[in-house]
Amino acid sequence: MSGPCAGCEPQGPAVGSAALSGPTGSAHPARPAWSGADNKDGFPAAAPPGARLFSESRERHRMAKITKVQVGEALVGEGNEVAHIDLIIGPRGSPAESAFCNGLVNNKHGFTSLLAVIAPNLPCKPNTLMFNKVTINDARQAVQMFGPAQHGVAKAVQDAVAEGIIPADEADDLYILVGVFIHWEAADDAKIQKYNYEATKLSIQRAVNGEPKASTVTEQRNSAQHPFAANA
Repeated sequence: MSGPCAGCEPQGPAVGSAALSGPTGSAHPARPAWSGADNKDGFPAAAPPGARLFSESRERHRMAKITKVQVGEALVGEGNEVAHIDLIIGPRGSPAESAFCNGLVNNKHGFTSLLAVIAPNLPCKPNTLMFNKVTINDARQAVQMFGPAQHGVAKAVQDAVAEGIIPADEADDLYILVGVFIHWEAADDAKIQKYNYEATKLSIQRAVNGEPKASTVTEQRNSAQHPFAANA
């Protein structure tokens, strides 16, 4: 038998490429055709906005100075006020951001994390998380961490931006974590602040520049002296 069967409903327009790009007024109006001409981003001139935004984001990442997690370390000073900084810096979306968020909400007895602030209501940028490497047992130690050490670290971060060590146009999209050593017998707040400032700034510079290089460490592995090594 040929032709439509008796009682069948009338058939609508076929669903296919013709329907999806059919004439104006159809259920599926035609999508504007791309011109085929590439723009400066490498996308057709009529590319959707999402593609253009992706291209811009990719270009910013390509031009950025800090595109991955970097590590820095520095020891500065002498006596009980000596500062030893361990530092991580990385961009938004990297493990540095995850560590920043996790660290900020995971304080433990004797070990606390805090934002580095230049002054109350003025945190440094990039966002910087400090954490202590020596157990805080009393109010004196807490004040040293939340006072001279905090100010010194925050000032070092912002000076690194001002001096171009950290690119200013990347500062809002970076995260820094700073491990702070304050000796349990440290007493001179001015030295605590000064040494932590200098050690933090040096750590940032080393992290951003990828220093020391593996070749340097290999070359000095037998000649460098650790002050507390067993044979020191």
